[in-house]
Amino acid sequence: MTSAPDRHMIRLDRKPQLFSMRVAALIFQNDHVLVQRGTQDIYWALPGGRAEIGESSQQTIIREIGEELDRDCTVERLLWSAENFFAYDGYAAHELAFYYLVSLRQPFPFHESDIVHRVLDGVEVEFRWLPAQPSALLEHDLRPRFIAERVATLPQRHEHLIVHEGRSGAAELSKETV
Repeated sequence: MTSAPDRHMIRLDRKPQLFSMRVAALIFQNDHVLVQRGTQDIYWALPGGRAEIGESSQQTIIREIGEELDRDCTVERLLWSAENFFAYDGYAAHELAFYYLVSLRQPFPFHESDIVHRVLDGVEVEFRWLPAQPSALLEHDLRPRFIAERVATLPQRHEHLIVHEGRSGAAELSKETV
């Protein structure tokens, strides 16, 4: 019997620099989008996580949804790939990210304002639904900010973005449509 190969997340930690590859999902329900945050964080992000060496970005999001939400999902399409540059916890972070439109195959708990799910993933992570409106997502500090600004008009074709976010969340953005 052979054992499963070691799993290695794509993350290079060379403090004060950090590089990682993240894959995230836009999941909509009742005109809301599902978001997550570590309970120690003050900002929200889309559900997802770091890619592992040897898996595609689609495989990553399917695995992450299964691990964190205990749901099977359908990957509809890639919306954005982004090179995100930001400050985080004493790091100058560089993140390669893929954002997919995803639908869940089984219903997920819904409430307009309460936490609907928690999971332990190294740290405690909580999930909630936010209105899928730019003003609501900006008010709740969804990061990266460009997602809040574009949620009302998702691209029909994949866009590649280069995003430089400052500490305040303000962003400089350049775009290529592929």
